[in-house]
Amino acid sequence: MSLALSASAHFLLNLNVRISHIEHTEDGLRIYMRTPMPYLVADKLGNTDGDALPEAAPFTTNAMRDGLLVHFVDLQAFMNDPKGLGQLAEDGLHLSIDHQRLRGMVEAIRLHRVGNEPGFATLDEAQRAVEFETDLAPPLYVGDTIVDLVLNYKSDRPVQSYSIANVLDPGLPGQDQTANLILDYASETPQIFRSRGLMIEPLEIKQAGYGGFLSFVWEGIRHILEGLDHVLFIVCLVIGAQTLRALLLRATGFTVGHSITLSLGFFGFVPSGAWFVPAVETGIAISIVIAAAAAFMSNAKSEAKMVLLTSLIGLLHGLGFSFVLHKILQVTSPDIWQSLLAFNLGVEIGQVAIILALWPALVICHRMNASLWMSTRVGLAVGCAAIACYWTVQRIAEVYSAIT
Repeated sequence: MSLALSASAHFLLNLNVRISHIEHTEDGLRIYMRTPMPYLVADKLGNTDGDALPEAAPFTTNAMRDGLLVHFVDLQAFMNDPKGLGQLAEDGLHLSIDHQRLRGMVEAIRLHRVGNEPGFATLDEAQRAVEFETDLAPPLYVGDTIVDLVLNYKSDRPVQSYSIANVLDPGLPGQDQTANLILDYASETPQIFRSRGLMIEPLEIKQAGYGGFLSFVWEGIRHILEGLDHVLFIVCLVIGAQTLRALLLRATGFTVGHSITLSLGFFGFVPSGAWFVPAVETGIAISIVIAAAAAFMSNAKSEAKMVLLTSLIGLLHGLGFSFVLHKILQVTSPDIWQSLLAFNLGVEIGQVAIILALWPALVICHRMNASLWMSTRVGLAVGCAAIACYWTVQRIAEVYSAIT
């Protein structure tokens, strides 16, 4: 049992998105927050005493199932003290004005089972969600539980700007990929801010400025630079263009292609089957192999075909971009087109950054030694194709699993 506990005592995290709608009131701020329950309790699990189960975290119970430690919501404890669970969230949320932290009051709280939760994309939906009654018949796993709550922060003056951070560190697998979405309603046009990770570093919210727009630009940059499959495709794009004009034409074709499907995929004009996402990811891997092979089609007659091919591949990669954006932004969110534009702009900036890093180096290499230039291009193409072939095999297996 001790071995099993050491290997599986962590809480499962079946959802890693946290949303906060921040409403400005006459005397402060009211925050409508949605958070998966593991973020609130996972770090409060007690120590193991010998072969016994560890002391349960607040509002939970523990049990062994098939040799694994599992965690359930203690619904009776929650009904006895619902705002006590909300207080755990308030303790971790640091909202500060002029570097002075305010303390909030828990006004309302609701629990929902993952998959049965009401909408939370707009302020109106959030206000309804905290009044929505759901069936919480046991057993209810902590990892399958969403917490919606309202926190009221009083201030002696209108709030013009503030910072918000979340200092809870639950120690969950994958918590560094947590998607935080903050919507501030200081004006008729809400500002949307995006942050990844635990958000321990304060996020500055100001009524004026472009903070929300820039947060989505940064997310687009981050996605393409951290998405190795997209990086490898851009590398193949660069090594295949022997002139700056050819490079610009191919990059433009890729941009046009992915801009179209980024929007179409985000708004759901694509198949919804479980097989579709892994199928697209498989197609992206295959596109890298094709781009690596096509990198040496350099005659002038083939350039138009290369631009067309790059545009078609861009359509495929745009669907991949849309899957990521869909995790951090919902179709009904405010300022949806502004956020889409910002994310797409970030993707373009990331793409240009890769090109600017690689193209000048290849030009210098060509001028120094033509043989070295060719060897470098071949080496990069073979390396990219080899990695993509490995991914293709993996992803075909995922498609097969989704179909069967």
